[in-house]
Amino acid sequence: MPTPLRTDDVLRSRYRIRRIIGQGGMGSIYLADDLRLEGRSCALKEVEHDRTMSPDMLKQAREQFFREATILARLDHPNLPKVSDFFSIGGRDYLVMDYVPGKDLQAIMNEARQKGSFLPEAEVLGWANQLADALSYLHNQAPPILHRDIKPSNLKLTPTGLLKLVDFGLVKILASEEVTITILQGRGTALYTPLEQYGGDSGHTDARSDIYAFGATLYHLLTNHSPVEARELFLHPDNLVPLRQINPEISLRTERAVLWAMSLHPDERPQDVETFRQALLGDWNPITRPRTRAVRNDVEDVLASPVERILLLCSVGLILVSLAITLLR
Repeated sequence: MPTPLRTDDVLRSRYRIRRIIGQGGMGSIYLADDLRLEGRSCALKEVEHDRTMSPDMLKQAREQFFREATILARLDHPNLPKVSDFFSIGGRDYLVMDYVPGKDLQAIMNEARQKGSFLPEAEVLGWANQLADALSYLHNQAPPILHRDIKPSNLKLTPTGLLKLVDFGLVKILASEEVTITILQGRGTALYTPLEQYGGDSGHTDARSDIYAFGATLYHLLTNHSPVEARELFLHPDNLVPLRQINPEISLRTERAVLWAMSLHPDERPQDVETFRQALLGDWNPITRPRTRAVRNDVEDVLASPVERILLLCSVGLILVSLAITLLR
């Protein structure tokens, strides 16, 4: 593991390190002060390449890092941290991003679980709506960009209620002719990783891979139960407990949408984020209409099949006939 930077180390005469806020096998993430812009805090993501690489391979890896960092620096969306700078020092590359204050959804979920309660469905769906905005923006870039590591701990809620997808460590840029390039080698977090992503960069992943992780993240947030790993689901499909068996307060519509997103085969999932958002939310506005959605879902659940529709119409007809007979007496 790379030797971490120390508190008060200054990089490029601009970024003073405060502390480590994240750490992995290829480097660390630091909270730092921007000495050029007084009062601005930032997050420095450090990448140290494999020291056993040949000089040619190292050169290619550095070129790849700068190419992808340039693409990330062009992104501008309220639910994504802004990349403001990137540079190299010695054998390490650095990506500078906005520091996002607040708690991540993993911590918020853990607090609810410790109290013996579930996160409110309306609140979780409000976060889902914001995450869908971020993913739709990434997936519609040219070329499309995948995140590949969506999970509760990578979603931060700011004090103003804005959700941020914070870790770009496994971003994958889908280039033309299905050639793929990646900032950091990795396979995501197993609990939220679809089967096709277990092959690392050799597996074919697309927007539907992020949709699987999106669904698995919602499963965890709504039930306080970790989702079953895709590998286990492949061998034992019945091990995935439906959401409403764990949390009966969840609407049937939400359960169906989440389980659809968690389908093992990509072809059986929603084909894009907007399709998943529609299945999950419809035209529901989580800010102005949190209660009407529950009523609408109940009606939709009742009308889920043609037989149920016929029975409902017959019941209504009998009530009207009875009422008419009563009035004629």
